[in-house]
Amino acid sequence: MKTGYAKYDSPIGPVYVIANEKGIKRVEIFEEEWEAYLQQHPDLVEDQDLCGEAISQLEEYFAGKRKTFDLPLSVEGTEFRKSVWRALQEIPYGEVRSYAEIAEMIGNPKAVRAVGQANRSNQMPIIIPCHRVIGKSGNLVGFAGSRTPTQRKLLEAEGYKVK
Repeated sequence: MKTGYAKYDSPIGPVYVIANEKGIKRVEIFEEEWEAYLQQHPDLVEDQDLCGEAISQLEEYFAGKRKTFDLPLSVEGTEFRKSVWRALQEIPYGEVRSYAEIAEMIGNPKAVRAVGQANRSNQMPIIIPCHRVIGKSGNLVGFAGSRTPTQRKLLEAEGYKVK
């Protein structure tokens, strides 16, 4: 299956979109993770046709003109993780939910830690808005490990007032 990528220079830094013929496969928002992905997939080539619509929608998002994404996704993961990612897509633009609230949304209130792991393994940040999940206390915690400054920028771009 044909796979390609495109780069978008966003307000938070370079964003790399990887897509195949089914849809968006991955979004890398951290340069070191992009480099690691590229090392694992040295045959990956730039392909604006596969990724162009995603880049356009990301531009609209960062310009404040798009609140939801309308893209075909090529999601890979367990059924549990997919259920978490579907729940993330239901969080409205400019709003946040706690990990516990996501666990409730998927009907598994005791799975708070597993929700955190699923959130961390989200391969399409921004498009599947894992940045909208915060700690129960209202603090930014655990985004992409400990990259809460990027989470803060994304939430503030959506008009959310971060504590």
